[in-house]
Amino acid sequence: MTSGPRNRGRQTGPPAVQLSVIIPTLNEASRIAEAIERAAALAPYEIIVADGGSSDSTVQIARQQGQQVVVSEPGRGVQQNAGARQARGDLLLFLHADTWLESQAAAQLQQMARDPRVHMGAFRQKITSSRPIYRWIERGNAIRARYWGLPYGDQGIFVRRDTFFQWGGFPEVPIMEDLIFMRKVRRRSRIMLLPGPLHVSPRRWEQIGPLTQTLRNWGLLIAERVGVAPFVLARWYRPQRHESEAGVHRTRNDSQKESKLPETTAS
Repeated sequence: MTSGPRNRGRQTGPPAVQLSVIIPTLNEASRIAEAIERAAALAPYEIIVADGGSSDSTVQIARQQGQQVVVSEPGRGVQQNAGARQARGDLLLFLHADTWLESQAAAQLQQMARDPRVHMGAFRQKITSSRPIYRWIERGNAIRARYWGLPYGDQGIFVRRDTFFQWGGFPEVPIMEDLIFMRKVRRRSRIMLLPGPLHVSPRRWEQIGPLTQTLRNWGLLIAERVGVAPFVLARWYRPQRHESEAGVHRTRNDSQKESKLPETTAS
């Protein structure tokens, strides 16, 4: 399966905005083929898999699917910046491997792109579980995105490519890169919440229970707001991964005077 870059032929009406879908991955071999297939349903200009050094077959599967792969150091901020550097579309859409959009989302993005006042936004979620608590979580996340201007990465953040680089891209920290980025830019642009829906796997909530996970998320939000460093938050949130990623990000921060975005390899 391939998804571009490609020409679309003759069109009528306003020219279509070219969409680059960027999927950050780390050991997502069981999901990446389906994630690519579903992203292709949006008819994007290109799909870029931004891998953080997977030890499984994620990269090989993505290449077998005919997609661009960019390999960088781990961490969603680093990986998504690397994917954005490779992208050639007008609009960047960052999709986690366990999320997917229905095909009508492409039309929603095209309509949004016609409004020059809107530079970025996200989607309403639909968590793929019938448990009633998830309907409350969906509503709460929509309220946070719409009224606070703080969508999370699992809400499908999209942003105009030129704007993304003007605003400096995602911070290269081990956790909460989406929140920090949105807090920085929400005063510069209206944050549009599109109806989607963006389908989201409940796997993260189910690991420790949806209520406990939601309380952890709110705890992270409060702690970050009062000034707790992302490296400290990562140690609390995912202690099994923070040591290696924290070392990577501290090294990256020490060298950012030389290079704003990370060195990557692409294929």
